[in-house]
Amino acid sequence: MSGANASPTGRSHEEISEMTRLQQWEKPALMIGAVGLLVSLLGAFTATEQFFRSWLLAYLFWFAISLGALPVLMLHHLVGGKWGFATRRLLESALQTLPLMTVLFVPLVFGLHHLYEWSHEDVVRQDIILQHKSTYLNVPFFIGRAAFYFAAWLGLAWFLNRWSSEQDRTGDVSIVHRFQRLSGPGLIIYALTITFASTDWVMSLEPHWFSTIYGMMFMVGQTLTALAFVIAILSLLGDAPPLSKFLGADTLNDLGNLLFAFIMLWAYLSFSQYLIIWSGNLPEEIPWYLRRSSGGWQWIAVGLALFHFAIPFFLLLIRRNKRRRQVISGIAIAVVVMRLVDLMWLIVPAHEPSVHVHWLDIVTLAGIGGLWLAGFSKHLRKRSLLPLGDPEFRTENSL
Repeated sequence: MSGANASPTGRSHEEISEMTRLQQWEKPALMIGAVGLLVSLLGAFTATEQFFRSWLLAYLFWFAISLGALPVLMLHHLVGGKWGFATRRLLESALQTLPLMTVLFVPLVFGLHHLYEWSHEDVVRQDIILQHKSTYLNVPFFIGRAAFYFAAWLGLAWFLNRWSSEQDRTGDVSIVHRFQRLSGPGLIIYALTITFASTDWVMSLEPHWFSTIYGMMFMVGQTLTALAFVIAILSLLGDAPPLSKFLGADTLNDLGNLLFAFIMLWAYLSFSQYLIIWSGNLPEEIPWYLRRSSGGWQWIAVGLALFHFAIPFFLLLIRRNKRRRQVISGIAIAVVVMRLVDLMWLIVPAHEPSVHVHWLDIVTLAGIGGLWLAGFSKHLRKRSLLPLGDPEFRTENSL
């Protein structure tokens, strides 16, 4: 980057302009978030149970981007690749919203009795299955586990972001090895914690039902959400140097292949769970799918099969689609939308026998989303769009 085109901060004038444009979106996003949360909190007094149901859905959608960035970032630190350098700043910025999401989890603690039947002692006393599960499914242990999950996730995110900032300042080669030493165990920690968290927060909405694949489905779903989101954001920022010089057709192709792989993995796990339960035909397992096969939920399932798998699958088979920024970003945006639909299909039928969108669903989604996007943008504009201090990046690229 030449001195004539760079500011004293080391950024080009074009990148500063792009960051300024990004900053202009923060205030509207923050206002939407504040108004959305205020209206949703007012709605909590008129429709308390619906408020907590809507909060759970909205929270898990935005939380999926924050936490889903963690395995994608650690995967890059382990295997390398130009795709990781293009997405690294976006992933790190998403990770930095985890403290906000930790705070926004608190309303769910107050809504336990409105969401989970196992939290009612009188219900447990009358249900032999819940009595057997009460050692695990009880309020104090639930809260303690959640605190442990967040401590683990925040710890991993803190080290990854701290070392990244240090690498920007010093260019220390040894930091690359620190990333690698943390990322291997970190992926195992993430896999274990999200498996238990998905069981606690979502699967226990219907505590008589269980699936050994459920945690893996959630893990892949979060990773897919974060990956699709950063691909979509790249299309908005791709004209800003130095990213514009780096985000070529080959890098986009790699991101498209990665998106394709996770879409395939999500479809494989979803179908495997259905096939195993269908073939077993056990009374304690099939009610979960029966609820999602009537009341309009069956059409949501068909939509997921088409727009979450079949159409993206065939579009991503075509190489030129993955190498064109506008096309791959359009596919990514569609995947993000379908991730929300998938979460709705997993969560809402536990309480609603038919497809039902309450106004609180929209308000809480906008409220949490506005705060999340404002925080994401704030963290993103603090640093260069590419990890220019990474020795591996400097070796592979001359900018």
